[in-house]
Amino acid sequence: MSGLHVLDGVVLEVGAATDPGLRRELNEDSMLAEPPVYLVADGMGGYESGDRASRAVVDAFRTVFEGRVRADLDGIRDALDDADAGVAAVAGGTQRGAGSTVAGAALVWLDELPQWVIFNVGDSRVYRQQGDTLQQVTVDHSLGQELFLAGRITAEELANFPRRNVITRAIGAPDADADSWVMPVVNGERLLLCSDGLHGEVDDQGIIELLVAHPDPTEAARELVEAAKRGGGKDNITVVVVGVVEGGLLEAPEPAEVDEDTVDA
Repeated sequence: MSGLHVLDGVVLEVGAATDPGLRRELNEDSMLAEPPVYLVADGMGGYESGDRASRAVVDAFRTVFEGRVRADLDGIRDALDDADAGVAAVAGGTQRGAGSTVAGAALVWLDELPQWVIFNVGDSRVYRQQGDTLQQVTVDHSLGQELFLAGRITAEELANFPRRNVITRAIGAPDADADSWVMPVVNGERLLLCSDGLHGEVDDQGIIELLVAHPDPTEAARELVEAAKRGGGKDNITVVVVGVVEGGLLEAPEPAEVDEDTVDA
């Protein structure tokens, strides 16, 4: 998983870490840190079904892209469909049901240029680090976030809203379409993929400080997990850090180029 990944001239340095946290015995998070797709999945459900649900998401993407250097839009759609079917199968064998979030980054070539396709369902996130700047690319599918975006609560009210973390979309649930974005691959940038066990305990300022302090992706992933545990460790914590060493653009376009809604799944 961790280490250098070379894909048609694009060199990536990858680090990953996961931990059950301080209050849960079972780790229901899963991750994929194998080219050309990187993702985290946070399972939900009764005893062991959440673990199986998140693994079903990872298995779906691994099956579609195993042995491939390049991802593609059709493959991402197929993997999301297969993940949905896999999680539904897990849920069908339980009384409480099951579901999973997913947040991922797939390396594709569009017009023969390397691009990231970022996608998510639920409240796992993808961030983009460029120098000392951190950009949250994905938008949480949670009750609090949706009320905030609709203008029904303020940012201050969101921070104290008791149901802010209720998930409104999940793999395995009806009408759980993924949102997606296309971004250029830029030398020197890093992508951070994480479950809510990280961003629920460490704010964006704390995240960027640790990323800047730890240029090695494996060290950065480990330190982020430890910071989440110091913050309370109430949930499972999973982090994947993907750094672009070479093969991308020499500098980021201004303003940052982000196209939405590429993957309908």
